[in-house]
Amino acid sequence: MSLALSFAALLILCAPARALPDTSSDALLRDHLWREVTSLPKGQRPAAGALRGLAHVGVLQALEDEEFPVDVVAGTSAGAVLGAFYAAGVPLPRLWGIRDTLRLQGGSDYSRFNLWRLVLSEKLMSTGNMEALIREHVGDTTFDRLSKPFGCVAMDLKTGEKIVFRSGPVAPAVRASMTMPGLFEPVLYRHRYLVDGGVVDYIPVDVARYLGADWVLASVTEGDFTHFAPTNVLSTLEQVIDIRGALLSREQRKHADALVEPAVGDIQFYDIARIGDAMDRGLTTARRHIHEIEEKYILFSLPRLKNRAGGPGR
Repeated sequence: MSLALSFAALLILCAPARALPDTSSDALLRDHLWREVTSLPKGQRPAAGALRGLAHVGVLQALEDEEFPVDVVAGTSAGAVLGAFYAAGVPLPRLWGIRDTLRLQGGSDYSRFNLWRLVLSEKLMSTGNMEALIREHVGDTTFDRLSKPFGCVAMDLKTGEKIVFRSGPVAPAVRASMTMPGLFEPVLYRHRYLVDGGVVDYIPVDVARYLGADWVLASVTEGDFTHFAPTNVLSTLEQVIDIRGALLSREQRKHADALVEPAVGDIQFYDIARIGDAMDRGLTTARRHIHEIEEKYILFSLPRLKNRAGGPGR
């Protein structure tokens, strides 16, 4: 996930009035099939996974408005934070409302003074406040007690290994997954030094499938590094990670069944003034493509509908 939105606050957006229903024959068929697919029991319909989420509350809102089934959640980097909240059953209105506490200042000891300290003393900053924020919303829960199966990814700084969390306490795992290397202290966890999972797994489709997703929707907000010329430590680190993430995502996108890609690449991760704009784009983009996404899910599900129609007594 692009750091353009990694530490962005969240803004409550009012849903615009829905357009008049499309009464064409194609639309009527799609709506009928959608009702049939979503009425399948969880064990019979394809399990759907929503990926990467932190700034994608708008995407999740669009899915929820359409009653799109989300059975498992996987996230990397800041997407792990929102993924944990959503998997824990935190209501979307509450996620919209945490914008004032989910600022970069609330998730770390970031400040202009501390940036100078970083340069002069070579002492990395802490993400301890972010772990406290995570605990505030999900408590001291463990992965097996979440409402939905959830996994997140970090990288072992000593070995370069991809570390997938799917058991144990949630808060330290999520903190490790979003700890930006070079700026924040690695998280010491089970004898490993862990940092942001986006360095090794930008879109964790494989994690969602491991958790049981048959069909995966990836919500991707890459940074567009062509917009910026780095001028400081923060922007340089952001640019490096964005470039690395873009290279990884080229291949990983191919393994998702559908994509939502809000055009937020021109927003830097510390650009607090544009948070509302970013969230609006996520919601608008998801709503614009929701029928296309539904059609892909329906087509994938048709064999299961056929099996149900041809079951005992038919």
